[in-house]
Amino acid sequence: MDLKRGSSSHSAYHLRPSLKEGEERRTLSVLVDNEAGVLARVIGLFSGRGYNIESLTVAETDHTGKRSRITVVTTGTPMVLEQIKAQLDRIVPVHRVRDLTSEGPSVERELALVKVANTGDFRVESLRVKDAFRAHVVDASLESFVFEVTGSPEKIDAFVDLMRPLGLVDVVRTGVAAISRGPEGM
Repeated sequence: MDLKRGSSSHSAYHLRPSLKEGEERRTLSVLVDNEAGVLARVIGLFSGRGYNIESLTVAETDHTGKRSRITVVTTGTPMVLEQIKAQLDRIVPVHRVRDLTSEGPSVERELALVKVANTGDFRVESLRVKDAFRAHVVDASLESFVFEVTGSPEKIDAFVDLMRPLGLVDVVRTGVAAISRGPEGM
């Protein structure tokens, strides 16, 4: 069986799809009012126009101002990506849209829980890999571990790839959280 990087015989999709010619991957940060239906409107913009979302995270970031930040990782041609940003900016509860990828340096992190079932030498090796990636054991039994690993999406991919032959059972990922570097805020 010929498997691409980031996929497994148990996966229905590739974790990190390769980009088509002329496409770019962008991380967008969207500041919105924290009210019912806003997330559905933002997601509706993507699905209604056939745009793909690779990662989506959302949480309230300002309790007093009742604002949330939506972080979306998407792909497309530069023209499509500009169209996405412009259309997001027109949605009424959206206060600001930032393209963290093109505006300058930013920090991206993701959290994953990775379940591995193994015994013997595979168990010892999975603990060595855990140490190399600074992951943490958050659950353990005589036959399995659940590791918590944080870092860039590429780091998570590499950790999962190394755990696959050691007894990978399941992976849960939070999606990308991102923020720009430097003194400016949203």
